[in-house]
Amino acid sequence: MKKITWLIPTVYIVFLMLPIYWLVNMSFKTTNEILGSFTLWPNNFTVENYVTIFTDPTWFMGYVNSLTYVTINTVISLLVALPAAYAFSRYRFLGDKHLFFWLLTNRMAPPAVFALPFFQLYSAIGLFDTHIAVALSHCLFNIPLAVWILEGFMSGVPKELDETAYIDGYSFPQFFFKIFIPAIAAGIGVAAFFCFMFSWVELLLAKTLTAVDAKPIAATMTRTVSTAGYELGLLSAAGTLTIVPGAFVIYFVRNYIAKGFALGRV
Repeated sequence: MKKITWLIPTVYIVFLMLPIYWLVNMSFKTTNEILGSFTLWPNNFTVENYVTIFTDPTWFMGYVNSLTYVTINTVISLLVALPAAYAFSRYRFLGDKHLFFWLLTNRMAPPAVFALPFFQLYSAIGLFDTHIAVALSHCLFNIPLAVWILEGFMSGVPKELDETAYIDGYSFPQFFFKIFIPAIAAGIGVAAFFCFMFSWVELLLAKTLTAVDAKPIAATMTRTVSTAGYELGLLSAAGTLTIVPGAFVIYFVRNYIAKGFALGRV
């Protein structure tokens, strides 16, 4: 019985990690080797695919562009969501529940619904093919998500904390940043994680609203198609590097995510 208790999770983890291993394995092969043989590891180990990505300005800037607009979006989403979530958690006003539900309906809508309106709007005001254009478009989905997550954490903080701080002479900004924000640090970590990951993996809006200057890595990966077919080794290396930022984010907020699943709305 004891063997089964550790065997099942082990098999499950191996099953989940197999595609990632295979992607990394292919990234150190040439396209000819990938198509010509089936091996568990590279017969002719090469890092040429990674060298191409880091030396080709188009590939390298694809990663820089993606990280730029993802970071901008995460910061904006949190800055807007924090006061909004505080208002929903602490005050009752006419239509508050309807407004809260309306925010969530924006998160439920598919990105394809907003691709054309955003494209026409940003083209008209000169924001097309800029980092801020993609960042703002992703706010439409990330702000409601962040508000929903943070409101759950804030509602768990007793209102007596606010009253005690005011009695002690704290102004609202002092109370909010020195006392309240540390009390919901886990919620902020969870919200930042989900905002970052959604913006990082979203492709439709990022590809529609960019052309050259702010082109993300996901759109750049389509360059692997040539007259000879797909450059599978290069595509695998790009995919491997695409996983890295998400892994770093998970590592730094892993404790907050655990608390978020236990205490928050996630």
